[in-house]
Amino acid sequence: MPKVKLFLDSSALIAGVISPTGGARALLFLAEAGAISIVVSGQVIAESERAIAKKAPGAVDNFRKAVRISVDQILRDPNLNEVKKHHGIIKHKVDVPIVVAAMNGEVDFLVTLNRKHFIDDPGVARKTGLKIGTPGDALEWLRQSDLLAD
Repeated sequence: MPKVKLFLDSSALIAGVISPTGGARALLFLAEAGAISIVVSGQVIAESERAIAKKAPGAVDNFRKAVRISVDQILRDPNLNEVKKHHGIIKHKVDVPIVVAAMNGEVDFLVTLNRKHFIDDPGVARKTGLKIGTPGDALEWLRQSDLLAD
């Protein structure tokens, strides 16, 4: 059975690296153990590293290590034509490449802490066909669906 693929946006990836506890950290541990597959895009890596370097410079090495051991795939960022094609998929335009990358990666769940732009707008999930939620939502979905790899 193939592993469940979760796409982490930068908010979830940063939380997983910086916070010693919580759902995002648990997802990184599950990925490290081989129970799930974590997928990100190049933009997520760049945004996350930039934010960590600014907010918690001492955590940059931990971030790079977490990416190396927990992230299974770094997807290419969508090109300008792909972004334009999906311009109305999410109201916050800077998030369009993130959503398109997740769609292109054929992931099972998009994990984010960005409620305003992703979760509180049900149109995003409807238009993309993606399950979208917080790290806690993703963990609950994994438990309820019995989808953790053996």
